[in-house]
Amino acid sequence: MKIIALGSPGVGKGTYATEIVKRYNILHISTGQIFRDNIKAATDLGKKAKSYIDAGKLVPDEVTIEMVKDRLKQEDCKNGFLLDGFPRTIPQANALATFSDIDMVINFKADHEIIIQRLSGRRICRKCGTTFHIVNIKTKIEGVCDVCGGETYQRDDDKPESIKERLKVYEQQTSPLIGYYQEKGLLREITINEDFGASKESIMARIFNLIDAN
Repeated sequence: MKIIALGSPGVGKGTYATEIVKRYNILHISTGQIFRDNIKAATDLGKKAKSYIDAGKLVPDEVTIEMVKDRLKQEDCKNGFLLDGFPRTIPQANALATFSDIDMVINFKADHEIIIQRLSGRRICRKCGTTFHIVNIKTKIEGVCDVCGGETYQRDDDKPESIKERLKVYEQQTSPLIGYYQEKGLLREITINEDFGASKESIMARIFNLIDAN
């Protein structure tokens, strides 16, 4: 099984991806990890990517595509994978189609208002980095970490205006991809607005049903 996972910031895609790969015994392949592995191993592609990153530039499509192509050729990908963070553009999607078949593209959706509410409630401990939420995972004492007693704070990118901008950028970037995979008959969408307050098990049951029905 070969799946692409799409989903805006704050929709919970990483959590769902972890459970999907466990259930179907496939690999979770994120472009972030591919970059880190190549840079750490000082591969030719890793050196190229690092030169752009160190210069504060975006890594070109051709470098990213070659890294993903190289990763998907490896033996541990034979049983299938879930791709997270790739493709991000139509040229990347076209390139992917030349070296790997895809069985399904899952687009995880939620209303922007719900995502903003969810992300803007997040609080991080300055000392130990533990994450809390003012509604879902409250600290015993407001502003004080339950784990180490450090101060909790709201990151700048978790403030409503920053979240709105991140969502806007994501929509502009991803909407062409949604249409691209819809035309190919590969797109499946799951809206999880009503599940944000539900148990993880009930959310995953809906996702597994979607995959099994394919």
